[in-house]
Amino acid sequence: MSGQWRAQFDAEVSFANGGGLRTEGFRLDIPGREITDEDLAALFVRHLGLLMVAEVRISAKTIIEEPHKGGRGVTVAEPGAGRRLVELSHVISDGMTTLPGWPGPRIGDWLTFAASRANYAPGTEFRVARIDMIANTGTYLDTPAHRWSDGDDLAGVPLDRLADLPGVLVRVPAGTRAVDRLMLAPYEVAGRAVLLHTGWDAHFGTERYGAPEAPHLTGDAAQALVDAGAALIGIDSINIDDMSPAAGGERPAHSMLLAAGIPIVEHLTGLDALPPSGFRFTAAPPMVAGMGTFPVRAFATLDA
Repeated sequence: MSGQWRAQFDAEVSFANGGGLRTEGFRLDIPGREITDEDLAALFVRHLGLLMVAEVRISAKTIIEEPHKGGRGVTVAEPGAGRRLVELSHVISDGMTTLPGWPGPRIGDWLTFAASRANYAPGTEFRVARIDMIANTGTYLDTPAHRWSDGDDLAGVPLDRLADLPGVLVRVPAGTRAVDRLMLAPYEVAGRAVLLHTGWDAHFGTERYGAPEAPHLTGDAAQALVDAGAALIGIDSINIDDMSPAAGGERPAHSMLLAAGIPIVEHLTGLDALPPSGFRFTAAPPMVAGMGTFPVRAFATLDA
């Protein structure tokens, strides 16, 4: 037994711009043993690539257990085919803490289900939510406009710097505070999203997340990434720069990377699920003019 099914049927097609087509004993791959005439008609039209179809009348339909022959209507997945998506973002929820001491988002309703009923037919209702938040909430992207007044904002950064980038993962040893140039030296970073896996995301939402010993990228390492042509830098820590009092408020990593047009993604999570390389990375925000930072849905794509 093949476990695959095909339909045999007659079809009479009429076109919106005149004329018609008739087939007898046509066989077509179907996704399972049961299929309605309407679904079979749609598969038939798709398989033949017919345009401007007004009606398809199906008759003499029988279902046959037979190996698929291939068609545009049904895709047969081969074992191991496809891809796997890995979530790398924190969930944004009402009142959450991203940066200790900074305001959390407020999520509520602009239009409730109950209030909307007066606007629509009986049984039809909608909810329209609203959110009030600072741009640095959850997992977010920094564009050059975050640091430099004349830099590209969210609407100005090219999509090819944010989506479907080849990725490389730098696993930072536990207890390391500063990711320096030597730690990056073994990696090929040109044109890649370089993700720094420090494990600090385990403290997200707690007071410890903002502790002085939070891992960061040194200015020397940032310059090395610029010189090597990295496309994007991400980290699962509170900041790409050192936020301790000893840093004196300087932000060399932000300054160098964003001056070079290299976007930064901060507050990543789940990097432990990624391999060292062989994945694609996406962290694209909405195109908001005049803003330099915004939350993203960051994720990686891996071959299954």
